Amino acid sequence: MDFVEFRDAVNHQFSKMAKGKLFRTGIDKDILWETYLNSFPDGSNPVFRERTLHDCQCCKQFIRACGDVVSINKDLTLTSIWDIKIKGKYYQEVADNMSRLVKDEKISDQFLHWEQNIGTKSNFDAKIEDMRWDHFYFKLPRKFINTDPGTVLSKTRANKDVFLRGLDEITNESIETVLELISQDSIYRGDEHKQAVMDFQKLCFIADNFGLPYLNTFAWKFCNESGARIRNTAIGTLLIDISIGMNLDKAVGMFESKVAPENYKRPTAVITQRMIKKAQEKIEQLGFIDSLPRRNAKMDDLTINNVLFADRKAKQAMNVFDEMSNESSTNIKNLKKVEEVSIDTFVNEILPKAESIEAMFENKHENNLMSLVAPSNFDAPGMFKWRNNFSWSYNGEVADSIKERVKRAGGNIDAVLRCSLAWFNGDDLDIHVKEPGAGSHIYFGNKRQVHPSSGMLDVDMNAGDAQSTSPVENIAWTNKNKMPEGEYRVFINQFTKRNTENYGFTLEMEYEGKIWTYNYQKPMRTSANIDVVIFNFDRKTGITIVRSLESEESPRVTWELGTQKFHKVNMIMNSPNHWDGEETGNKHYFFILENCDSGEPVRGFFNEFLKESMTEHRKVFEVLGSKMKTDQKEDQLSGLGFSSTKRASLICRVKGSFERTIKINF
Repeated sequence: MDFVEFRDAVNHQFSKMAKGKLFRTGIDKDILWETYLNSFPDGSNPVFRERTLHDCQCCKQFIRACGDVVSINKDLTLTSIWDIKIKGKYYQEVADNMSRLVKDEKISDQFLHWEQNIGTKSNFDAKIEDMRWDHFYFKLPRKFINTDPGTVLSKTRANKDVFLRGLDEITNESIETVLELISQDSIYRGDEHKQAVMDFQKLCFIADNFGLPYLNTFAWKFCNESGARIRNTAIGTLLIDISIGMNLDKAVGMFESKVAPENYKRPTAVITQRMIKKAQEKIEQLGFIDSLPRRNAKMDDLTINNVLFADRKAKQAMNVFDEMSNESSTNIKNLKKVEEVSIDTFVNEILPKAESIEAMFENKHENNLMSLVAPSNFDAPGMFKWRNNFSWSYNGEVADSIKERVKRAGGNIDAVLRCSLAWFNGDDLDIHVKEPGAGSHIYFGNKRQVHPSSGMLDVDMNAGDAQSTSPVENIAWTNKNKMPEGEYRVFINQFTKRNTENYGFTLEMEYEGKIWTYNYQKPMRTSANIDVVIFNFDRKTGITIVRSLESEESPRVTWELGTQKFHKVNMIMNSPNHWDGEETGNKHYFFILENCDSGEPVRGFFNEFLKESMTEHRKVFEVLGSKMKTDQKEDQLSGLGFSSTKRASLICRVKGSFERTIKINF
């Protein structure tokens, strides 16, 4: 009767455990059986027909089939079928030994069995009348029965492994980042993934509370729950990429390349509140909170030592000066033979004797339009690389010339012929040049490959993902003698459209110092080609334009100024990074024009202006700079700006002891 009580106690324990999930700890079957037999005290297992009393095939089959079965408790401890309390001489000791053996091992598999009955409850001895033998026995609920359990068990093991890897590789910070991107609609159809991410976050929270020693048990218990297998999904790949420190724009771009259609346009910038918070903490730490607000600069913001030239109105601020602006259009061809001087000669020899100056605003100068920007709080600490807190912004929110942008991107700006493309959003535009001769085509398909003509595409940006919102591409020819004579066709292709704002592009072509600038300000369709310029090249005569976008000779009104006209210059100055004897970065020359008005707020600052201590938060500052634009002022200091790194020219009428018309070469 003692063994029957033992068997029934095990059976009852098995029944309680079977109400939930069951697992195996993977103990070797022979060790299970040997441990069971060896747990009986000496003398308790007498020989019967040359076999020990408990050494029967029925009990052996039961113990080998399910002796290692466990369930997982709420506190992630294990319960075995041997965790019983029983009276008797030695069965409790046997049960305790089996329990310790089983629970000392980690879970290795889910429990399934190929038939319902495990073991045999009892049988009769054929040789001895009425001799009944009792054995371990259990009738499994249907949920644990599978005639071919291999596939199911393999899937569960795979789920557990994926879950474990996810718990190990995906950081809590990446989860919070993705949930924030979803909430602000910054990733494609994010709401469809939100629940899975939240479910995984909940599981991570529970796992963290239990700690590393329980991780394997935890993974087995929850591996089939919603969210557990997130690592092997598209949103899981995004979580992994962010966890390993991949650039957020690149990570989101790779995610969207897998799940979004080609023409998908992300509605908002990829930036999170955590990024903003960290940047805010950095700004507060550096004491720059009051330095962020910006406004348009006014005349009385400046000191005379930072101005190269000021007319009477600028000097006296409120006094009225004679109007000298010529409102009629000027024929540029009539000015081709004017005196030419360098900017250094103009500044050092002509400006000191000038009383008034007028500048010819040509169509080609549209990208040279600029505004000087001042701090709203003059007592706030400077956050730029130079000592003062003034900055500037060019038309189209370009901080510097296209040529300088190409240089920073690693492109060749000293070539014989250069075609540089610039645009202002995250789209992928591509520059193409068809050279004379069949099949001679320079484009992204052969980038960084030197052609027989010496031409090469050396900068290709925003391919694959939106790396920059101020991208450039560049094709440069280094040897005029290798360039084939004949007709060249330059066109732009919209390879991938990602944005609906700041569309259009600028193409700058430079040949032996002469620059042509072409602007296209319309949205482009994906795969659309826009012919920009077709020109003939001759080694003796150079470049002759055959056909191009709108001629730069057509007058129009931009920033309240008519093009192809002279306009009064109120002030001339260096850019703020070259005030007070500083020489930080490239020098710009600003010609402040009367009545020049940007028409809308301009950008307060650019990342390249900021101190190095802010570099790690450049993405947030990029967004802050675009958001924190200036308050519009009627008396703003705006006009034309010219970089010292870019060849350009400006025609001016100068009045002093005598009147002269000159062409300034930068």
